[in-house]
Order: sequence, then C-alpha cells, then structure tokens
Amino acid sequence: MAGALVRGGVRRFPWLCNVLLYGGLFAAGDAAQQLWRRRGQSPDWAQTRRVALVALAFHGNFSYVWLRALERALPGRRPLAVVGKVLCDQLLGAPVAVLAFYTGECRRRPGTAISGQRGRAITNDSFSFQTGLMYWPFVQLSNFILVPVYLRTAYTGLCGFVWAAFICFSQQSGDGTAKSAFIWLQREKVNADEESSEK
Repeated sequence: MAGALVRGGVRRFPWLCNVLLYGGLFAAGDAAQQLWRRRGQSPDWAQTRRVALVALAFHGNFSYVWLRALERALPGRRPLAVVGKVLCDQLLGAPVAVLAFYTGECRRRPGTAISGQRGRAITNDSFSFQTGLMYWPFVQLSNFILVPVYLRTAYTGLCGFVWAAFICFSQQSGDGTAKSAFIWLQREKVNADEESSEK
C-alpha cells in the first residue's frame, strides 16, 4: 500500500519528489560522514543545513533538468546513446555540479572570506572532479541502462549519498582526493585496532 502510494506520488509529482529525495540524501551523506568522523563530538548541524540548502536549491534541480535533457538529446538505451549520455554528463554536468558545491559552501560558511576560500575551492574542485571520474561514470552507466527516466534523479541522489559523504569530508578535512579519504579510513582502522588490543 505505502509502496504504491510512493510510486504514484513520484509519477504524479516527479520534480518535487526527486528534488526532495536528492536533497535529503545529500544532506544525510554529510550528516553520516560527520557522525563517523567526529565520534564523541557533536555534529556540526549548521554545516549539514548548508549542504542541504545547496543540494535543494541547486543540485536536485540541476540533476532533474540535466538528466531529462540528456534523455531528450540522446533517447533510449542503445549502447551509443548510453555512452554519449555518460560522456556528456562527465564532461559538462560534473564540473558544473562540483563547482556549484564548493562555491555554495564558500558563500555560506560564516566567518570566512570568499577570496581566502576561493583558492581552496578551486583546488578541491579539480581534485574532486578527478575523483568523481572514478565513481560517477559507473553510477551513470547503470542509471542510463537500468533506471526508468522518472526515477533517475532519485537514483542519482541515492548514489549521491556516498558521494556527499566523500565530498563533505573532503571539503572539511581532505584535499578532494580519494587518497585523503583512504588515509583517514586507514588511520581510523589502526586506532580501532589499538583500542581493542589495549582492552
């Protein structure tokens, strides 16, 4: 019953449902990485609100419009159409989305000068784009082959949960590379192993 109600709502109000789901999952990615990264400390809910605002105001809307435009320009699931959509997404859509994230975060971070944050944002933007090239092509390949058009933004939001956790970690603690995240994860594993051996 509830599943049919949700499916009906998504089909009847696709833009609203997709944007809200995308924004909620993106903000949840930030909250999850904070809860994991800052164990024992209270999360920075203001940071999560900023991420949610950027995701709802820009990312969810951009993703919805962009994915529909790609489908209209290159319709269907033929191999050439799918490859064309993935290439367009990575070469045109991804740089816009990553730059919008860092720009939105710089503008909304209280007490920081835009000019001081701009250099860090551009560096992280470049590294995040490169890291995204290891993740998003595979996400979008499965998206364009397996997911119906009306659910593509929601699926992207679901995969965006993982990406948001990475990009928010990167924006707060890392340098935009997957290497910085793996180093942090390895350090966490070593710390956990040391704590368990002390007991």
